[in-house]
Amino acid sequence: MPKVETFDRIDVLQKATEIFHKKGYNGTSMQDLVDVTHLNRSSIYNSFGSKLGIFMQVLSFYQNAGNKKMGTEIVKTHNASDTLQSIFEWYLNDIIKDEDRKGCLIVNCKSEMSNQEPLINSFMVQNQEQMIALLEDVVHNGQMEKVFNEKQTAGQYALYLYSSIQGLRMTGILNTNENELRNLIKTVLTVLY
Repeated sequence: MPKVETFDRIDVLQKATEIFHKKGYNGTSMQDLVDVTHLNRSSIYNSFGSKLGIFMQVLSFYQNAGNKKMGTEIVKTHNASDTLQSIFEWYLNDIIKDEDRKGCLIVNCKSEMSNQEPLINSFMVQNQEQMIALLEDVVHNGQMEKVFNEKQTAGQYALYLYSSIQGLRMTGILNTNENELRNLIKTVLTVLY
């Protein structure tokens, strides 16, 4: 008979997210996870299987939280131009609020672990495909609205925008100047008009 979890899984995932975000996957030990979650090793292994198991759940937890927050902002928009501006504004606000300059857990993980672990690589590919698909839909709608140009396909612009977002996230770790980051976003978006 399987054991029943006697802890708050969301709380544990939040705490594990914090430590992985601070130290990265390789820098986080099982003892760090024990210390931060207040679970013993056997509880972590029984509930998550391994350090990789809990990390994969952390990535999904982080992704879902970000998607929910961004989705809340996107539904407030009225056209493709506003939607795209809202997406970049969401990322900018996330950068500005990041007082510890940790950056994005997913972007950080991509550079640290994507080529080392097939499960992480698969997650990263899926995450990238979802974001590019969202951006492609937004650009396609903007092209249909005759707001965005058609010099490139919606898919080509989506890949460009995705790459720009990744660059913005990395730049925001070291550059804390909001005006410079806003100007960078304006420069990125001018390609579409």
